[in-house]
Amino acid sequence: MTNIYLIGYMASGKSTAGQKLANKLNYKFIDLDKFIESEYGKTIPQIFAEKGESEFRAYEHNMLKKIIEMNNVVIACGGGTPCFYNNIDLMNNTGVTVYIKMSVDALTSRLKTAKEERPLIKNKTEEELKKFIARQLEIREDFYHKAQYLVKGKDLNVDELVEFIKSQIETKKV
Repeated sequence: MTNIYLIGYMASGKSTAGQKLANKLNYKFIDLDKFIESEYGKTIPQIFAEKGESEFRAYEHNMLKKIIEMNNVVIACGGGTPCFYNNIDLMNNTGVTVYIKMSVDALTSRLKTAKEERPLIKNKTEEELKKFIARQLEIREDFYHKAQYLVKGKDLNVDELVEFIKSQIETKKV
């Protein structure tokens, strides 16, 4: 079988969909951020505070390379994962990539209550948050659109996603 990489902006539902997808496919589930935290013994905010974003991105890249060696895994990637190093190419070459797309408004709505957990948006007002997300999506969309498949994150039907991905995996085997 093959690995499945879920990409998209923070709070787009990658972890929630990923866990359900893994259960339905009988795959292992890995949240890349949690994997990094367990590997380095620090939270993502701690790594950002102590090392900065560029060092965090290096950790993220190294952990992604470690996960790539595994089989039958659904990986919920961090929002920036596909945008650094050659991560999107690594993912496309070793599995199925799915971009879970959401609007700026929907992401703002989800993130305005979760700001403190996320170093890139900490201490932003709702208006600043919305502008920040819009700017980041402009930059990141080129990377996200390199995914093999795009699905809408709003009202995502995981059962339909499972059936679709199963059919894609079967097609790749042939």
